[in-house]
Amino acid sequence: MKIVIINYGAGNIQSIKFAIQRLGYEAVLSNDVAEIKAADKVIFPGVGEASSAMNKLLESELDKLIPELEQPVLGICLGMQLMCNETEEGNTKGLGIFDVDVVKFSSNVKVPQIGWNQISSLKSALFNAIPEKEYIYLVHSFYAPLCEETIAETEYDVTYSAALQKDNFYGTQFHPEKSSDIGSKILKNFLEM
Repeated sequence: MKIVIINYGAGNIQSIKFAIQRLGYEAVLSNDVAEIKAADKVIFPGVGEASSAMNKLLESELDKLIPELEQPVLGICLGMQLMCNETEEGNTKGLGIFDVDVVKFSSNVKVPQIGWNQISSLKSALFNAIPEKEYIYLVHSFYAPLCEETIAETEYDVTYSAALQKDNFYGTQFHPEKSSDIGSKILKNFLEM
């Protein structure tokens, strides 16, 4: 199985690569269009600021490629947010895969949210054999509100989307690669789809 982690200069890619290795698979880091197209599974990571990350996608024309991919694609954290219509962070237009706009947490809570949260209302093969109310690890200041494509919820100030799915596209606001055994199981579910 060929697993490609999109390497566009805005990712926590080494920790994802190591998490995949711990599951017994190898992943390639690449921003090459042909290599990404040929992958069986694609992981679209992201850490940092939305507008600069989106500029990197535009420069490499990956903004055109990603929405056209037909194999399973997993966006993580900022990767998931960039798959939405737009984000308030830098007033950035996204890839428009998920039909929701990303917004900032209110001033009622400390941002960024950093730490462990429970996930619930799980509804996708991504969460096979994952019990409700398990803990996952998050670091973010912006979130996707609940929408038709929500497949897991969590709460911080408001109840929001912990994960999204549309067709072959999946997104997690949390970091499965940093979410202990539960995160490993979620990554394994994705790789075994």
